[in-house]
Amino acid sequence: MSEWVVDARELTKVYQMGEVQVHALRGLSLKIKPGEVISIMGPSGSGKSTLMNMLGCLDIPTSGEYLLDGESVSDMNDNQLADIRNRKVGFVFQSFNLLPRSTALTNVELPLRYSKSNGKDRRKKAYEALEAVGLADRVNHRPNELSGGQQQRVALARAIVTNPSIIMADEPSGNLDSKSGDEIMELLLNLNKERGATLIIVTHDPEIAEHTERVVHILDGAVVEGEK
Repeated sequence: MSEWVVDARELTKVYQMGEVQVHALRGLSLKIKPGEVISIMGPSGSGKSTLMNMLGCLDIPTSGEYLLDGESVSDMNDNQLADIRNRKVGFVFQSFNLLPRSTALTNVELPLRYSKSNGKDRRKKAYEALEAVGLADRVNHRPNELSGGQQQRVALARAIVTNPSIIMADEPSGNLDSKSGDEIMELLLNLNKERGATLIIVTHDPEIAEHTERVVHILDGAVVEGEK
């Protein structure tokens, strides 16, 4: 195992908007240990979303190097990025991103369809993931039959079903009431302890950040890092 699950070195990202160049990341460096729980905070336009896309292998930098679990990601093509993303990263989004006509079980199975596991094995793993988030009795429910908190639990089960190195949560409680948000945060922290996955939470909420071991502040595409 690599000493760092995330090792980002001098990352830059430049977007060409017509004749204007937009510098979303400006030489950003960040190291995260396996099993660490961190939050990333910053105002709108600070580069948080761009950084999340880089760390989650949804995009590659314009320059710099990114190693995920010891694998260099910086020069990968789309197929290679999709492969490492499916093996190493689980995503939890503010808007849940569930398939509306599919059951909870089918939604959780989705990442496994890109692997070589057979249908029976997929269903078993998906059920176990739903059981881990307290939804064993809701496996055949569709999203519109679930509360917001339950939908986010389905999304969390989908994120952990491949046993990823990293769980990336983008405003995971943003669409939830405070009680459901607290429950999701507690669940994320418990899964981190039980499974050892590194937990990276992008949030505007200082109360969410309070639950993490380290807060990374992003401003103008660079890190201003504060330790708890």
